Amino acid sequence: MGLLQPESGLLFWMTLAFGVVFVVLARYGFPVIVKAIESRKEYIDSSLDAARDAERKCATLEARSQEIIDQAEIRRTEILREADTARKQLLAEARQTAETESARILDQARQKAESERQAILDDAKREIAALAVAITERMLRQDLQDRDAQSALASRLMDELDSKNRKTWTSD
Repeated sequence: MGLLQPESGLLFWMTLAFGVVFVVLARYGFPVIVKAIESRKEYIDSSLDAARDAERKCATLEARSQEIIDQAEIRRTEILREADTARKQLLAEARQTAETESARILDQARQKAESERQAILDDAKREIAALAVAITERMLRQDLQDRDAQSALASRLMDELDSKNRKTWTSD
């Protein structure tokens, strides 16, 4: 016979060998394979459940982190507002202190200027009194009866003292 038409004996032995292999595989091989596939399926299912749990936890953590970020932003805004208020208050206090201090210094300067002005006036009065005494003394030395001579003497002495005082004032 040919290759396309097998003989009946060959067909019998091939069927018997297939049946024996099938029974052996069905009895010993397939349960092991099915068991391995089932354990792999359970492992994959547990991994998928763990991934879903991790995804839920990640979403929860992301929501919590966003909440923390929002709270931190609110706190940052409050801190900046408080810092700005404190800065404005410090500036106002410093400005007030500076104004008070400048007013005090200005008053001291005015008092000092007034006391110096008073000292200059007192000094000028003393010099005028000394000049008057000197002029009177010189006039008394001269002849008191000649009025024109007294007036000329007084004018001349005043001119001398005036030129002397101008020289001392310009040298200061």
